[in-house]
Amino acid sequence: MLDLTQPDQTAINCTVSSAISEAIHHPSQFGASQDAIRHFLTHSLSANSKRAYAADIEHFRASGREIPSTPETVAGYLAEIAETHAVATIQRRLVAIAKAHRAFGHADPCQSEIVKAVMRGIRRTNGTAQREAQALQRDDLFAVLSKMADRPIDLRDRALLLIGFAGAFRRSELVGLNVDDVQHVRQGIVLHLRRSKTDQTGQGRKIAIPHGRTRWCPVKHLTDWLGHAGITQGPLFRSINRHGRITPDRLSGDAVSTIIKKRLSNTGFDPASFSGHSLRAGFATSAAMAGASSWKIRQQTGHASDAMLTRYIRDGDMFTDNAAAAVL
Repeated sequence: MLDLTQPDQTAINCTVSSAISEAIHHPSQFGASQDAIRHFLTHSLSANSKRAYAADIEHFRASGREIPSTPETVAGYLAEIAETHAVATIQRRLVAIAKAHRAFGHADPCQSEIVKAVMRGIRRTNGTAQREAQALQRDDLFAVLSKMADRPIDLRDRALLLIGFAGAFRRSELVGLNVDDVQHVRQGIVLHLRRSKTDQTGQGRKIAIPHGRTRWCPVKHLTDWLGHAGITQGPLFRSINRHGRITPDRLSGDAVSTIIKKRLSNTGFDPASFSGHSLRAGFATSAAMAGASSWKIRQQTGHASDAMLTRYIRDGDMFTDNAAAAVL
């Protein structure tokens, strides 16, 4: 399997051209050390992207194809997996194949008309709708919170769900927060998001979390959790072992999904359609139903446009100001 965790295996990154590959082996001609070049190449892709591209290329090779490949070979691969894979997955694999060819200095077969035509046919035949996580809306979230007790794990999960919802965080953003990222102000707290999926260069942004008007105030419950756990530095949200001991270890993104599903199940919901993204979608939907403007919602979610935000405002607001209600 192509191991993208190693510095000299980062060629799948679209920024890694054959010239840069040459620089790894002969760095002196570029006026930089080999270690310096490898360091920056290693950090040119996120860990998740490396794993995804590595898996995509491994799947392509496991099918009996190799790089470089002809346009006909790639087209045949796409047609083969169209019966079993979602359009989004096929598109991502096509991107990985293209990047691998360009990185190693080969002609990109994915730019050929036969590959483009096959991909268009797959989209038209299979459709492009993606499976979406069900939005965990405000009232349902409150129902989940009301079923929790006061054990350390309940304090943590309450704070996790409330901050994740109020900040419209992706799960990786949520578990990446540290104590130093929390700024207390008169109106609530300001969370400093240092890096996110759409901010790989680390420009960062600030998300305001105001004091809540109900008993489910996210600021209060975060403060309660940190105070009980004695957390004064490092990760906000940490693992708790089976003996109830709070560890120094940061929660994983997968743990967020597990917590959401477990808490929903305990409340009587079917957790199958929910995921770590349900908090983010739930906030956007609930805020839209409450009459918040799209640009204010985007200020919280970080979406660059209303078009992208629309994907997150799910079916929950279909009946808000429904046009049919005005005429029937």
